[in-house]
Amino acid sequence: MTAITALTQLCPPPADDLPAIDWDAVERTLGMRLPEDYKQLATAYGPGSFCDFLSIYHPHGVTEWVDLTGPMPAKIGAQLRQDYTQGTHPVPYNPEHLFTIGVTGNGDYLFWITDPATAPDTWHIAVSESRGPQWFTFEGTLTEFLVATLSAQTQVPMFPKDLLDPGVFFTPSRRDLEYTPQPPTRGPVDTKIVRAWARANGYQVEDHGRIPAEILQAWERANPI
Repeated sequence: MTAITALTQLCPPPADDLPAIDWDAVERTLGMRLPEDYKQLATAYGPGSFCDFLSIYHPHGVTEWVDLTGPMPAKIGAQLRQDYTQGTHPVPYNPEHLFTIGVTGNGDYLFWITDPATAPDTWHIAVSESRGPQWFTFEGTLTEFLVATLSAQTQVPMFPKDLLDPGVFFTPSRRDLEYTPQPPTRGPVDTKIVRAWARANGYQVEDHGRIPAEILQAWERANPI
């Protein structure tokens, strides 16, 4: 039995007809290939949440917080790189190999561990604790993770212990919440962060004064919006 078959038996998807997904366009926008199990998952369920707790990012996400091609994956990635470089919070993987793919009602994030990048069907799952240092790794695909979690075969430490008490169900997103994605903009830059990043990456930069344009440009390339 495939993982998507097991998931749809465990948690039936909505009966509504869902809009088709242009996967070629999605992958061009992201600049990477996506796992086949994720494409099956997104096609079968559409945007929404499992057990009113776990939302998987979707190309038709109805808010920027759950839009696969929206600003959140890049924003979270930038924060991870900052934490990793500064040692603010423990990040057990190279942030360049983490791509945000979901979020919980408590603010925990799910990631694909995109290593190797050329073999997306082998990507495993990592979960980071909201406002805490804990990480959890699942040695399987996203759909396998959902099956294991929603069947209580796997207990994610940061998930509520009573998560499955109301039963297993999927709630589609309300379509009246659809939004129009806006081009991302970068806010004011903390120069201390830029200086710390520059030194960690071999650049010479003074403690005070103007940061050279080439260093700012390098930091922006390494920390996209």
